[in-house]
Amino acid sequence: MGFRSFIVRPAAKYIARSIRRWSANAVACQEKTMHRIVAQAAQTAFGRDHGFSAIKTYDDFKKAVPIRDYEDLKPYIDRVKNGEPDVLWPGRPAYFAKTSGTTSGVKYIPMSKESTPLHFGTARNALFNYFAKTGKGDWLDGKMIFLSGSPELDMVNGIPTGRLSGISNHLVPAWLRTNQMPSWDTNCIDDWEEKLERIVDETLNADMRLISGIPPWVQMYYERLLARTGKRTVRELFPNYSVFVWGGVNFEPYRAKLEELVGGHMDTVETYPASEGFIAFQDEFPSKGLLLNADAGMFFEFVPADEAFKENPTRLWLNEVELGVNYALIMHTNAGLWGYSIGDTVQFVSKNPYRLVVSGRVKHYISAFGEHVIGKEVEESLLPVANAEGVRIVEFTVAPQVTPPEGGLPYHEWFIEFDNQPADLEAFALKVDAAMRGQNIYYDDLITGNILRPLVIRPLKRDAFREYMKSQGKLGGQNKVPRLANDRKIADWFQGWGNV
Repeated sequence: MGFRSFIVRPAAKYIARSIRRWSANAVACQEKTMHRIVAQAAQTAFGRDHGFSAIKTYDDFKKAVPIRDYEDLKPYIDRVKNGEPDVLWPGRPAYFAKTSGTTSGVKYIPMSKESTPLHFGTARNALFNYFAKTGKGDWLDGKMIFLSGSPELDMVNGIPTGRLSGISNHLVPAWLRTNQMPSWDTNCIDDWEEKLERIVDETLNADMRLISGIPPWVQMYYERLLARTGKRTVRELFPNYSVFVWGGVNFEPYRAKLEELVGGHMDTVETYPASEGFIAFQDEFPSKGLLLNADAGMFFEFVPADEAFKENPTRLWLNEVELGVNYALIMHTNAGLWGYSIGDTVQFVSKNPYRLVVSGRVKHYISAFGEHVIGKEVEESLLPVANAEGVRIVEFTVAPQVTPPEGGLPYHEWFIEFDNQPADLEAFALKVDAAMRGQNIYYDDLITGNILRPLVIRPLKRDAFREYMKSQGKLGGQNKVPRLANDRKIADWFQGWGNV
């Protein structure tokens, strides 16, 4: 054990005990959080408009605060952007986190002086908890890399503004900066491919021990390292590399390839950060599901996913959720987001403590025929079949084909980039279809009733998804490929590019 890990070990144990305490009392923590943030925001413009001073119970809160998307909240956010204080939260934001929106253009998500420390603090707590639970803290004694967006920030009426991953670079404490890679100048490069080459330059001979990033972009980093050095595995370059921190996508499609590139099993820590708040993190190793961050200035509500677009949906708080139900996630935060639907769907896998999995996106589904297929279902249909067949998947997306150009019944069209293609693609597709029918009874009914034909797989050329993301200006950083859509925008891109 090195000096830094020795010093940090008592703090890691303290944080692990703290997590254990509040996670055992998550419902009480959520109730206190609701009352606290309502009281703090009572004299803001939003609080006065919505009668916060009269809120005494959760039922009062539901009646006073409607569910909103960004467009609904935008008039308040525009006032904040224009320099007005005390609009959504006391004072003015410490930062704006910029995110891309499909209907709203760029979104400006406020981060307050109360909420901002909790973003880095939760990431730190997740890693310290991993240290305490596993006894593995040597990653603190070497170099760490965080594949992120540029830390260069713009100013919007005096409020620093940028991508969350870039803002996070400003939150790293001084004691950790000497371990952090890449350099500031390299992190500021916007072009992902140029940035990647510079990161490889800087880390080739470093004692890398922790790597953090979204799996597909970390895979690109691994591949460039090996191509430049001629080594067979990443562990030949970084023998002390011990833990991979990730989030944002399902890891399973990437696991086999990443472990092959690394040279064997790798400890991982999963996180669920968002611009709106750090929602959940892995607290046990191994563990199914992520621990809801119930004591971090956020009050959560859950709407059954099939009611997400109703005018008056059922609204539940933590004490009312059930296991295995698909919920749209609603957030109220100590940065001034109220009734905010972040667009994710989650399912609880445990209530003691409260652990969840991300099941998809509210708007990322297929229901061209009433089947309402979600991301979790397509992943849990494809991946077990691929694993059983020894097939590795690089990336995939699914879209409905309502009017097949070849005629016949419509179908779901799966665009898959294989690392190694199945010997019998048609037989493979039938197995995936059977798994899909087991996942979704409505899909099964449509197949049985001859409304749909079994799914069709279109194999894509190597690097197809990287080229797609590059064409959209979303190569690298924290960007993710949508796994499914109810339209054919992505599907038509692949067919128009001739990569099918």
